[in-house]
Amino acid sequence: MAENNSDAFYSKLREQLSATSTWPSNYLYKFIVLSDQEKINSIHKIFDNMGAVIESKKSKNGKYTSVSITVNLKNPDQVIEKYKEVGAIEGVISL
Repeated sequence: MAENNSDAFYSKLREQLSATSTWPSNYLYKFIVLSDQEKINSIHKIFDNMGAVIESKKSKNGKYTSVSITVNLKNPDQVIEKYKEVGAIEGVISL
């Protein structure tokens, strides 16, 4: 994703989160990643010590793993910060 496209995406996401939620609020992240335990562990580490509820589920053929994370965050900026941290892991798709 080009830098200016991601800036526009995050700006719009910040507006939507501000308009639709009262903060602090629980937020549900959903990611898809190749079933590589190292990458899955990297996602888990980003949400360490935050009281996050993390569920992982392998696809039918086991090639991919979906990772759902529910965590209580202070504001939309914190939501975006976590998306950016996870986005730095190669091959992770954010839903």
